[in-house]
Amino acid sequence: MILLIILSCVFAAVALMVFFGERYAKPMDNEQQKKYAKILPLLVFIVLIGSLIKMLMS
Repeated sequence: MILLIILSCVFAAVALMVFFGERYAKPMDNEQQKKYAKILPLLVFIVLIGSLIKMLMS
């Protein structure tokens, strides 16, 4: 029963994000896309290394 409550909360949160994202979001300009394209791979790499270290420590 708890699992169904958690899943329904997650579904409601995602539905709200999609609704408000489609309604109020502005398209990104090219400068912003370039900035995020430089930063995002570095952040993904850091998260992967962090999760690898966490997995190896436990």
